[in-house]
This record gives sequence, structure tokens and C-alpha cells, in this order.
Amino acid sequence: MPNPLDPRRFLLDTAKRLFDDEVMGTAADAPPRLTGQALQSLHSLRMSRSRDKILENLDEMYREAFERAQTTGDSSQMATLDFAYRREQLYFEILLDIRDAMERR
Repeated sequence: MPNPLDPRRFLLDTAKRLFDDEVMGTAADAPPRLTGQALQSLHSLRMSRSRDKILENLDEMYREAFERAQTTGDSSQMATLDFAYRREQLYFEILLDIRDAMERR
């Protein structure tokens, strides 16, 4: 009988189960798919965080890091944080615009 604590045996058995044709067909092991039905169920969900709350959290996070860099006098870190904050804010605003458009659909 093989050692149940043998990591190679465990990995081999897991791989066999993963690629076994009979197991792959079950719903529990099927990878999630972005289907029309899945999109419809996402459409009916209301997003939990408001735009203002998300941007407020971003601002708070960067403000704390900026203040730490400021107390140590690290001007290069402050410049890096300033750029990163503006970039992330733009990314979040774009994503939030997409979210808002999907909710209106």
C-alpha cells in the first residue's frame, strides 16, 4: 500500500482525478463559464460599494503611505506615491464607469 503522506503520490493521484474523463464531466469540477445566463445573473446584482466609498478608501490608503514617506523625508517615494495614486484613481474611475454602464443595461 502506498504511503498516504508521499507528496509525489498525492500529486499523481490528484492529476489523475483532474484529467480523468469521467470526472471532468461533472458539474462540480467544471470550470466556471461567462455565459449569457451568468451575465444576466450579474446584471441583477447591485454592487455593494458606492463610487465615493471606493475612491475614499483609495485616497485614505495613499494618504497614509504619503504621510509616512513625508515623515521620513523620502521625496522620491512621495513622487512615486503621487503618480501611483493618480494612475490608480484613473483606473478605478474607468472601472466604475464600466460598472455603472453595466448596471444601467
